[in-house]
Amino acid sequence: MEAKISFRKLFHSYNIWRRLFRLIKFKVVIAGDKNVGKTSLLRRYATGKFDKSTLSTIGVDFETKKVVVNDTDVLLNIWDFAGEKKFRLLFPSYVSGASGAMLLYDITNKESLTDLHQWIKIIENVNNPPRTKLLIEHKIDLEDQRKVNREDARDIFEKYNFKGEIIGASAKTGENVEDVFIELGKTILENSLVKCPNCGKHYPIELKFCQYCGTKRF
Repeated sequence: MEAKISFRKLFHSYNIWRRLFRLIKFKVVIAGDKNVGKTSLLRRYATGKFDKSTLSTIGVDFETKKVVVNDTDVLLNIWDFAGEKKFRLLFPSYVSGASGAMLLYDITNKESLTDLHQWIKIIENVNNPPRTKLLIEHKIDLEDQRKVNREDARDIFEKYNFKGEIIGASAKTGENVEDVFIELGKTILENSLVKCPNCGKHYPIELKFCQYCGTKRF
């Protein structure tokens, strides 16, 4: 009896390991000025709660979260980078090799939109830059205090070839928070993977063969 239980546990552990191994993983970074709400947005998504006492990130913070995109499990390794200028010299080392970048501005702070030019310049100049960039207008619960002109945001969106559409979100109310990260996972998946014609699974475009069935890609 003990042997059977041990075998079942072992088999269960193997299945978990196999699923984790086959889980599609993406590194993503969140960037933007101090106090635009990057950490609050990430914490709201990770925990489902809003903490108004959240402190500004010192250096870099990290969260891992799984999203399901078209029946595909995608693990997002999310790096939340501090918005203070003194930390920007460290930013390139974190953004290099990332699959996606989420850039935030605060609709009540016009400078936070203008400063995105600097953040984007850093992102585009690193080795192996992200293929996917999403533009997020944050704190939409403060619409009556809006200082950012939507046309100015659209100009940046089009100039730097952001994907999808500008997405409005609020960490405070939770509005569109989950949608933001699902859209990020979906867009990265579309830009970073190819579909195997044999088994139908998606695998990284960098590979020359399907990691699931071994079919070669020509």
